[in-house]
Amino acid sequence: MHDSDKTSLLTIALLAAFADGRKGDAERAEVRRVVESLAASELNLPALVQDVLLQRTSIASAASGLASPPLRQLAYELAVGVCDADGLRNEAETRFLDDLARALGLSAAQVAEPTATADALATVPLGEAGTSAPASATRAATPAAEAAAAAAPSPGAELDRMILNYAILNGALELLPQSMASMAIIPLQMKMVYRIGKAHGYELDRGHIKDLLAAMGVGLTGQYLEDVGRKLIGGLLGRAAGSLAGSLGRGATGVAFSFATTYALGHVAKHYYAGGRTMNTQMLKDAYTSVLGQARGLQAQYMPQIQQQARTVDVTKIVQMVRAS
Repeated sequence: MHDSDKTSLLTIALLAAFADGRKGDAERAEVRRVVESLAASELNLPALVQDVLLQRTSIASAASGLASPPLRQLAYELAVGVCDADGLRNEAETRFLDDLARALGLSAAQVAEPTATADALATVPLGEAGTSAPASATRAATPAAEAAAAAAPSPGAELDRMILNYAILNGALELLPQSMASMAIIPLQMKMVYRIGKAHGYELDRGHIKDLLAAMGVGLTGQYLEDVGRKLIGGLLGRAAGSLAGSLGRGATGVAFSFATTYALGHVAKHYYAGGRTMNTQMLKDAYTSVLGQARGLQAQYMPQIQQQARTVDVTKIVQMVRAS
């Protein structure tokens, strides 16, 4: 994939990020933060953002830079992922995707699968399989059960294991070249936070979880953009990205973005709900920044598990995986 292809793909992703027409100053600042985090590349990413914000580029011009059918398909998949990252797309985003599909010359059949997958992931129920509180959090009814519970790991330890498992899985998804894998990361994070809240007696909905993540300084659209941006710049994204073994090797030397983010979100959420939701916004941001640094230090330790998970994930069944997690 040439730099010109990456430029066109990132331009389309940025156009999608602002397609809803409701991006305020905070969300624009989040996109700029994402661009700064990717600025080590050879691409002039700050200029791309300015071109999009000042309307110096368009869907048609960005689409014209993509000559091959696989790259045009990838561009649409990235755009629908961006539009659905913070929830099911609105009318403005739907119009944007329709215009993009026409500019890319894609048929209805070519846009149907990624659209259906993104929509299913954006609306997957939070409270399906695996969302009950840890068994040891329930008081034992018999002396034998009480003794067994005393010897069993504490609810906090079980939640720690669950958070680590989600972090490893999302780290594995980051290593996969398919855009569908990137789409699954945020729904899995939301299910993780739902389970943590429920373990502490809170029944959460998507709105509450989004607000909590925003208070930590984690934007959903920005997070998705950062993940796909890292993959694009590192040559890890797209069906033509090479073998899985090559992706695993290159990903292992990069920043474990999704592992660290998921790990930090989980542990801050655990502290927040265990403490009765008393942390203010600044406390949440400070805690997230602190744990994120710790999580980045753990990446090398858990890379073998992340790579093994990547080898076993079936991306064709990504929606079923998220539902069951």
